[in-house]
Order: sequence, then C-alpha cells, then structure tokens
Amino acid sequence: MFLLYLCLLQVLTGAQHEPGYCSFYEDCGLNPAVEGALIPPRVPCKDYRKAVNVTGDHYELFKSVCPMLAHGEGKTLACCSFRQLTALQSSLTLSKAVLIRCPSCADNFAHIHCATTCSPNQSQILKITKTANITQPAGMVKEAVVGYEAYVSTSFSDASFRSCKNVRIPATGGYAIATMCGRYGATLCTPQRWLDFQGDSSNGLAPLDINFKLLPDGQTAGLPPGAVLFAGTALNCNETTPTGGEACSCQDCEQSCPAVPQPPPLPEPFMIGRLDGVLVICIIVFSCIFLLLICYIERKISPKDVTCSDKASLATQEFLGSLFQTWGTIMARYPLIVLPVCLVVVLAFAVGIKDIELTTDPVQLWSAPQSRAMREKAFHDANFDPFYRTNQLILTAPDRPSHYYDSLLFGEQNFSGIISKDLIIELLELQQKIQAIEFWSDELNRTASLKDVCYAPLNPDNPSLTDCAVNSLPQYFQNSMDNLNAQVNMTELGVTKEVDWRDHFIYCVNSPLSFKDITALGMSCMADYGGPVFPFLAVGGYENEEYTTAEALILTFSLNNYARTDVKFKVAEEWERGFLEIVQEYQKNPNTNFTFAYMAERSLEDEINRTTAEDIPIFMISYAVIFLYIAVALGEYSSCKRILVDSKFLVGLGGILVVGCSVMASMGFYAWIGIPSSLVILQVVPFLVLAVGADNIFIFVLEYQRDMRRTGEKREEHIGRVLGNVAPSMLLCSLSESVCFFLGALSTMPAVKSFALYAALAVLMDFILQMTAFVALLSLDARRQDANRCEIACCVTVKTPHPSEPNQGVLLPLMKKYYAPALLNPVSRVLVMVVFLATFCACVFLLFHVKVGLNQELAMPSDSYMLDYFAYLYKYFEVGVPTYFITTKGFNFTSEEGINAVCSSVGCDQFSFTQKLRYATEYPERSYLAIPASSWVDDYIDWLNPGSKCCRIYTAGPNKGEFCPANESNIPQNGVLRPSVEEFNRFLPDFLSNRPDLQCPKGGLGAYDKAVVRDKETGEIIASRFMAYHTPLVNSQEFTAALEKARELAHNITMTMRNVTGTSQDFEVFPYTVTYVYYEQYLTIVNEGLFNIGVCLLPTFVVCCILLGMDFRSGFLNLLTIVMITVDTVGVMTLWGIDFNAVSLINLVTAVGISVEFVSHLTRSFALSIRPTKVERAKEATANMGSAVFAGVAMTNLPGIVVLALAKAQLIQIFFFRLNLVITLLGMAHGLIFLPVLLSFFGMLLRGKH
Repeated sequence: MFLLYLCLLQVLTGAQHEPGYCSFYEDCGLNPAVEGALIPPRVPCKDYRKAVNVTGDHYELFKSVCPMLAHGEGKTLACCSFRQLTALQSSLTLSKAVLIRCPSCADNFAHIHCATTCSPNQSQILKITKTANITQPAGMVKEAVVGYEAYVSTSFSDASFRSCKNVRIPATGGYAIATMCGRYGATLCTPQRWLDFQGDSSNGLAPLDINFKLLPDGQTAGLPPGAVLFAGTALNCNETTPTGGEACSCQDCEQSCPAVPQPPPLPEPFMIGRLDGVLVICIIVFSCIFLLLICYIERKISPKDVTCSDKASLATQEFLGSLFQTWGTIMARYPLIVLPVCLVVVLAFAVGIKDIELTTDPVQLWSAPQSRAMREKAFHDANFDPFYRTNQLILTAPDRPSHYYDSLLFGEQNFSGIISKDLIIELLELQQKIQAIEFWSDELNRTASLKDVCYAPLNPDNPSLTDCAVNSLPQYFQNSMDNLNAQVNMTELGVTKEVDWRDHFIYCVNSPLSFKDITALGMSCMADYGGPVFPFLAVGGYENEEYTTAEALILTFSLNNYARTDVKFKVAEEWERGFLEIVQEYQKNPNTNFTFAYMAERSLEDEINRTTAEDIPIFMISYAVIFLYIAVALGEYSSCKRILVDSKFLVGLGGILVVGCSVMASMGFYAWIGIPSSLVILQVVPFLVLAVGADNIFIFVLEYQRDMRRTGEKREEHIGRVLGNVAPSMLLCSLSESVCFFLGALSTMPAVKSFALYAALAVLMDFILQMTAFVALLSLDARRQDANRCEIACCVTVKTPHPSEPNQGVLLPLMKKYYAPALLNPVSRVLVMVVFLATFCACVFLLFHVKVGLNQELAMPSDSYMLDYFAYLYKYFEVGVPTYFITTKGFNFTSEEGINAVCSSVGCDQFSFTQKLRYATEYPERSYLAIPASSWVDDYIDWLNPGSKCCRIYTAGPNKGEFCPANESNIPQNGVLRPSVEEFNRFLPDFLSNRPDLQCPKGGLGAYDKAVVRDKETGEIIASRFMAYHTPLVNSQEFTAALEKARELAHNITMTMRNVTGTSQDFEVFPYTVTYVYYEQYLTIVNEGLFNIGVCLLPTFVVCCILLGMDFRSGFLNLLTIVMITVDTVGVMTLWGIDFNAVSLINLVTAVGISVEFVSHLTRSFALSIRPTKVERAKEATANMGSAVFAGVAMTNLPGIVVLALAKAQLIQIFFFRLNLVITLLGMAHGLIFLPVLLSFFGMLLRGKH
C-alpha cells in the first residue's frame, strides 16, 4: 500500500529527480510569454517519463545535433523528440554561425543545451520552475515548460567558457562572446553571465527562461533531493573534438598559439657612463678645440709668406675686376638702351606666368610621384574606392552634472552629464537637420541630397536616406523619438521597476551587434542603415569601457569619396558646405547646450586656402617695410637742404623691382616648361632673393658713395670702377647660392625640388639684372644727383653743392672706431671663440634631439575651428585610424594551401597572414595596431560552411558542389571546410553581395563587397584588402612610427606568403591608410636633409676657392662658418620647439644661401686686404664690408621678418617668422662677430702688395 502511494505521488507531482527520467518531452508550441522573438520560441511539454530509445531518422538527427550524447543506434536514450531536435538545431545554428570557427567551442556550447534538452538523466540536472498552458492545433490543452533551473558544475561551465571567450568575429575584429553575454560585453563576461544570457528569453533568442545554477563539483547544498550537477567533459579549445574537429586556431584560442618570440627590446640610448654619449663627445671635442686655441700662437708676417696661391688669387681678382669695370662702364653709359632691353627680356620670361600651375594638394607637394607611398596609393585608388569622406562633430557638455541611475538589470550606474535624454534629443534634432540638407546641383541638373553622395554599405546602388551610414548615439534607438521615449515596467527576481532609454543604452554599448535587447523594451541595437554602431564611434572620453561615464558624443556622416574629375566630387563638396553652414549656425545659437568641435572632409583645404588669402597682406606689409627701409637707408644725408637730392627712393624702388622681375622671370620660365609652383615658393623665394639682392645693392651703392671720383674720371667710368671692386664679391655670393640651389633640385621631394629650381634661377636672374638694369638705373640717378635735381620733383634743383668729402654714413665710422677694435682686442677674441665653439658643440648635441615631423594642426591658422577639432579628437577618441593590409596580384587564394596561408580559423597556418596581424595587436605599444584585421577569407569559409544557414553545398557524395537543403547535415567531420577552386570562384560573388542578417551574420555585403577585386575575364583575385585599426595616434612622430612598423609587418607577411606554392615572386602585401602618404617623408627626411644641405654647402666652398684664386684656407673658413650657422639653427629649432620637416628643410636650404651673404663678402674683403697683420685686416674687413652686410642683409631682413609674427597661419609664425628670425640673427652673429675673430686667428697671411 505504501509503495502504491509513492508511485501515485510521483505521477501526480512529476517532481522527482531520478536517473533515466525526463522532466519534459515533445514540442508543445510557441511560448506565450515571449513577445518579439527573433526566432520562433518553441517550448517543450511537461512530461515526467522515462527517457526514450532513439532510432532511425530520429537517431541520425540526434547524432548530428548532439553527437556527444550519441552511443549508437538502439543504445542511445534521450529526452527529446524529433521536433525538439529540429528546434534545437535551428537555435544552435545561430550560435554556430559565429562559433563554428572553433569546433571545440561550438561542441561545448551545443553540449550545454543538448544536456538540458536531451540528456537521458534530464530530471536529475534540472527543476521545472514555470509552466504555461498551450492549446494544441487539435484543441487539446497541454502544460508547457517555460522556465526551469539547471544545475551545472563550475568545472564544466568554466572550461566551456574558456574555450569560447577568445573566438573572434573577423568582420569586426571583436569577440563572439560579446554578442552572447548581453549587457556585459566581452570584457565583463563570466561563465555565469554567459549562461544567464543563454537562458534569458527577453533577448529574443532563448525560447524560455533558464536559471543556470553553477556549483563546485561535489557540492550538494542548494540542490533538490536526488538532483545532481551536470559535469560533462568540456573540451579545451586546443583539443580535437570526438567527431574529428581540429583544434581551434591561435586567433580563437590562446592555448593553440605557438611560442611567439618576444619583440626585441628597444635599443638603449647611447650612453657613456651615466651621461648622454653625444653630450660627452661634444664636451671632449670642445675641450680639445679650446686647448688648441690656447696653444695657438700667431705667426709673424714675413715676405716669404707670399705664395703661388696668393699670386693666383690676386691675378683672379685683377681679371674679374677689370672685366666687371669694363662691363659696368658700358652699362652706365647707355642706360636708356639697357633698361628697355632688360624689360623686354624679363617680359619674355614672365609672360609664361599666365600658364602657371599652383600645386595646393599636400600629397603632390611633399610626396615624390615615384615614392613608395604614392605607388601604393595609386594601386589602392585604382582598385578600391577612395577612403570615404568624414564629416564629424564631437560634442561635450562640461557644465552638466553627472547622476546615478539605479537600473533594474544593471544595478547602479554613473551617467555623465552629457549622457542625458534632453541632450540626446537635441543631438538627434541636429542630426536630422543635417540629414535633410538639399541643394540644387548643376552637375546633376537636379536637387541633390545626402543620399546622392553618402556611404551606404548595405545598399550602395540605390540608397535612401536611412541607408546612409550615420554613426551616433541616437542610432541605438534607430533615430526614433518613440524608441527614445519608450518606458515599460519590468519584473526581475520579484522586483518590478520601470526600464527606459538608459537600460537600452547600457545594453547596446556592451552588445552593439544585438538585434534585440534583454529589457522589456525589446528594441534592436542596430542602426537604421542596418549596421552596428560600435561604442567608440558613438561616445568618447571614457575609461575601461565605462561607456556611461563618457564625456563626449560623436556624430559622424560618411560620404563616398570621388576623384576630383568625377562630377559627384563637387556634389559631395557642396553637401559639406551645407553641413558646415548648419553646424556653424548651430554653434552661434545661444540656446545650444553643447560645446563642440567639428570638421568636414573639405575643411583642411578650405582653412589652408583661407589663411593663405588672409596672410597675403601680411607679406605685402613685410615687403613694404623692407622697401621703405632700403629707400631710406641708401640715402646719403649731408644736409637738410639736400635730402630730396641725396635720397635714394627711386634707386631703392628700382632694387625692389629688380628682385620682383627676377622672381617673375623665374616663375614665368618654369611655367613655360611645365614645372608647377606652390604657395611656399610664392612666400619664400621673394624673401630669399630680396635678402640676396638687397645685400648686393647696399654693397654697390655704399661703395659708390664712399669712393671719391678721381680727377678727370667720368661718372660712367667711376660707376664702372666701383662695380669692378664689388662685383666679384657679388658674383661669389650669387654664383654660390645659385649653384647651391640648382644642386638642391636633386631632392626627391617635389616641394623642395621646385623651390630649389625657382630660387636658383631667381638668384641668377637677380645678379644679371643687377649687373645690367640696376647699374643703368644707378647711372641715371647719379646724373640727377650730379645736377642737384630733387628725386621726386626732377625739375626742381637745389643750390647747396654736393660735399667734397665722400659720405661715410653712420655705420662705417661707428664700426671702424668702436665696434671692430672692441671685437678684436685679445680678450674679446678668445672669449668670442670660446662662446661660439661652446654654442656649436651644444647645438650638435641638440641636433640629435630635434623632433622630426609636422603635426597637422600646425597647417591651420591660429583662429581655425580645426584646432578645436584636433584637440577634441586627441582627447576623446578611443581608437585610431583604420589601416588596410592590401594584397597585390600573384597569390592563389583558391587553393587549400593559399587559404590556409591567409585565414586564422580552424585548420589555418599558425603563422598565416591574419594570424601575424593578430600577434602584432598583442604589443600595441610597439606595433601601433589595436584591433586585428577583418578577414573576408575567414568569413567566406564560415559562410560556405553547412553548419551555418548561409550558403550550403554538398562537400562529398554524388551531389558534391550542389545546393544542400537546410534540413540536411553535411558538416565536415574535422570542422575544416576548404572549397574547391570551382566552388570558391562560383560562390564568392554571392558571398560578397549577401546582406548579413540574424540567420546569416557572415554575409559579405557592406563589410567585404569592396574588399575583393577580381579579373573580369579570368576571375583571378588581383587585389584584396584586410582592415585593421591603429591605436590612437596623436602626433606626427607616432604616425610615422605606425607607418614604419606596419611596413615591417607587411614585409614579413610578404616573405612568408611568397613561399606558398604558385605565388609570384613580385606578389606583395603592403599597408595603406590615408595618412601614410603624408608621413612617409619623415622616414627619410633626415637623410634627405643631410643630402640637400650637403650639396648646398659644397658649391659655397668650391666657388669661393675658385673666385679667390684657389684660396683653400679662406674657402674652408667660409664653409666652416656656414656649417656652424646651419648646425646652430637646428639646435635652436630644438629649443624653440620647431620640428624638422620639409618646410624647415626649405628654410635650412635658404639659410645656407643667406649665410653666404653674411659670410662670403667679409671673407673676400679680408682675403684682399693689404694690412700688415691679420687682426688689422679683420678690423678693416669688419668695418668696411661688415657695415654694408649689416645694413644690407640683417637690417633688410629683420623688419620684414618681425611683421610675419602678425600672420594667422601657424606655419608662417613658426617656420617663417621664428625660423627666419633665428637664421638672420645667427647669420648676423657669425658673420659680424665670429668670422672676423676666426679670420684674425686662422685667416690667410699677408698677400703682398697690389
């Protein structure tokens, strides 16, 4: 009787936990408690019964879905019917689509759900907690299970979780576990949270609620009587599956990774003891030079010191002097013929300016056409669409207080002030206003809008506005105000609370690939254009993935990029103009609650052009100041009555015109022959030629004023004689500079090359015009002055005669009486040598610490909105620029060996293409790679795999290669699917055009449709690309290092892939992103700079030696001083924060030219002096030539340079004002202080008497 009672109780309660019994069996229909499910939520019927023996088709399906529970036909007991297995298979397929890359993970995941659904001991490992009545099609009402508690050992759950936590999604570079852990994402996911998500029916995927109770092995506390923990055998990810599946790849399983050698340590800095090695060497060198200087004893002069070199030098000077004297006399005698002829010649050259081509594209300016970066850019642009155009706002609300939100599902969360509903709505309104931009397009001959130019990854052929890729926080709500305002009560663990937009936001930023959140709202996280919005594209300024604490919102509109010749290029620019107008108007609105920065793709070029136009008046003022100075300084003012007679206003104007004509002639000539110019040339070349030309003008005019006309000498002969004295010195400088610049044209940088060519011809033309037109102009002015006629009013004469004594001016007496003696006394000489040599050694040390590069914000004017954008970008963006690793023609992707050499999933080579990229991301501080590359090869393999519901083909049997129905299983036993060549080529176009969805997330449309280029005739893959992401890069040094490391990695991959059978030896993998073409120059600019400066220094030595009659000592001292000026300039650049780049290189080349002016005139004057001692000769040269150089170079340049400080463009402020100020001051100091002292110690001895 007692036994009968127990049996009856068992039947009535159905709550016993015994081996061999089921708690539920058979499919009972759809769960009435689940709404908005993404797949049909089919639930089982409550049925306490013995496990059934599965046979026939039932067993075959069971073995396919749950092979780990199959023990042979007729020997296998299970608690699931055929219909249940079909539903389970459908549910598992969704997960397999992302987990199938790792067979052991997919097996463990299936094992969990097979155990709770089909285990013959089902009643022991779970307890039913909730049921519901469901009416069957026949009208019968059955009790269905809609919730249960499952008991699982932590050893099994932990091992299963470990096998899956590193499985990647190739399209995004992220982890699959992030899509399977709900609100926690990949970072915070744990075994418990992972299983909780699987058992949460609110996620739209689970058909019923499962409460997974995880307990340590052997623990019985908390278990119902008779219940046991499920403790199946979980596979490690580096193990093969019982069905023959291979171990997971390293990309998906850390245990499978081979021993990858650590990157070599960074080179240690050069040290000697504990001090910087370069500093120690500089100190030693300085000490040695100082000791040699102390030991140096000046030799006495003797007639024996006159050598053959001295005689040759004097002969050279006499020949050149005689030649220029004759030439000058002729030019002065026929000024009215000379001037028109010069004008005609200049006009013949200058007329070419009408065809001048100004290069404004930075790429064409700084990157050589045949450079590697330009070749790679050309390959990319020829095969792929140009990188899309970015239009972006980064918005903050610094004054908004943060608040805490007690979420039902996520607990207490700290929300920053900007993550508030009213600001999100305001952002949405701004976004919709921008999306609604319309304008008339002449190019399209109709009204154009965003959809005409937007980047629409999932509908590129005929996009609507909602197909356009717009990334922002409102996209988590599909840009719907209704979704944003949605509120609903939800009960969790007996607690009922309201859930709203905040719960949805928390969920979506942690699981952006979800089609349905786990809240009662049941909303999707996908953007309205169909793609995911990754949190780093929606918010910024957070730490440790605490997205609710973000300090910035990000709004990004992506447009297609077009070639400049494409009609849609102007349409895109016009849309961006409308974008900027709306944003700037919004920024001015006093009711705006945001503080923000913004940019459009066109902004960089717009701002550069704006500042160029605005700074043109600054350059005009600079030249006007220089002209005014020259006009005033050239005059000889003997008395107030003769001011208008003795002034040299017209001569100064003529000198300026000579400079202008030489520049115009140079520009016109090169325009004739098709060499483009640039804004740098327009800004720098006139300044350079003006410095050279003004110096020569001062030397010539001052020499004429100081020299008395000899008895019986005509005015023209006087001018000719003076020209004979000074023209060799002018020739020395001009020829040195011209040859210097012509050699500088050997540079591979287009901007440097064109600058050098324009400058060389301009300097040469300036010298020629000075020897012709200016001599003629001075002759006309001398006639006027001799006739005592006023300069402006030529008909007016004055009676006050010209003084009989030559006008010494102000500078010459001062320098002769005070400056030269003070400089060249014994104490000063030693002190000057010590100070300048110490400075030189210090600057050599600093030279090794100058930064190389040009930060892009420096190209902007100081008041540009782009400066705010760059500051916001560096502060708030959490990921760097995307970079593509591109393959060229010559690799066989269709062979099994080729596939394995590229992919990173199961069966792939451990050091394959994508595996190496993944290894590099483990050392982001060295590789500058943050996210592994997306791989179309891996996703294509998964797409082909019958385990997913994408493309199903038979891989064996009589129907091999044919379409495989979804109800048949044809999964390779080892999990490794490699299509044949025919299959590969046949289905690749379908994969690339397949839109991803819940059933098939591996579709290639959007992610890969533009990533593979095939030959239209042969089908061969001639180009493909794999996209990774750099770490955030904030300055040019990091951009350059990222390029260098990416190229090293790509070269390593190339060498490995060339070893694959059938690979062409010219096959190559190279990295590409839009910034590389700008920063490549900094990989070689140091060598380029040394070469350019070296070839510029060489002619200064050679020409000086030749024109001084093979005077090697003077040539060497001349060269040494110019080298010191150049080195000191680089040293000061380090101290003043001026980076070394192409712009500063142009200025350093200019520095060599200006240094020649400061140095060579004085060197020649010393060499030709006949004073008895070197000190006296140095005094004479300093007084006579130094005064002219000071007035002609230093005082000409300085006023014009100081005006440049008012420019808005930071490039002009830094590289023209600061750098040219440094060059001028250092040139003046070395030319007028150091060089006289140097010559007084080491100059040539007396050359004998003329």
